Amino acid sequence: MNGIKQGAVIPVYNHGSTAEPIVAFFAERHIPVILVDDGSYLKTKAALAKIEKKYPDDVTLLTLPENRGKGAAVMTGIEMAANLGLTHVLQIDADGQHDINRAEPFFELSKEHPEALICGYPEYDATVPKNRLTGRKITNTMLVIETLSHDLKDGMCGFRVYPVESTLKIKNSLSFPRMGFDIDILVKLYWSGVPVISSPVKVTYPEGGISNFRMVHDNIEISMVHTSLFFGMLVRLPKLLAMRKRNG
Repeated sequence: MNGIKQGAVIPVYNHGSTAEPIVAFFAERHIPVILVDDGSYLKTKAALAKIEKKYPDDVTLLTLPENRGKGAAVMTGIEMAANLGLTHVLQIDADGQHDINRAEPFFELSKEHPEALICGYPEYDATVPKNRLTGRKITNTMLVIETLSHDLKDGMCGFRVYPVESTLKIKNSLSFPRMGFDIDILVKLYWSGVPVISSPVKVTYPEGGISNFRMVHDNIEISMVHTSLFFGMLVRLPKLLAMRKRNG
């Protein structure tokens, strides 16, 4: 556990009102927070500036000049984490859907397994939209094909602890900066040999919550991610079969 320094990366796109309680959770525990404004509207920019002013010792605010997508925002935050000397960061979405009380157990798992990606898998309540469940089942079936394993329990959960150094090593292999990012980076970290430990997190969809998911565009991107990963799997087939044999 020596040398481990943990923090949080929160990508934000027009979630100014829900970001503050998430930031407060970490700041009150003096856990460094990197807020990444992904080209939000002025109202959100003002809210984020107030948050940074309220927690000057614990919050670093980065502002992208235009909306580049969740993946681009997360990677920008992870690069800053490296500059700040952080070794592991919890990615948590700013929409308030995830049970933030799972942050500390995730950090503990990361301390016990510093080489691993700690990946959340959702425990939904009755608020979950049915179309999200269907899409997730398809994605998680594709993960089995793309990794030739059942090691990855969920491909789309935005609640994960990334090992910073290992994540930056695969940065240039990532192709999808928007909603396909969570799938793309998860599989490619797994391909690179990073262990993945899955842990549950409760997920709720707040009434009146803002969703940035674009039904047509993002489903097309996710389809493109799976197509790309499928052919990537074929290229890596001997290596993945050997990995599967080692893992039993």
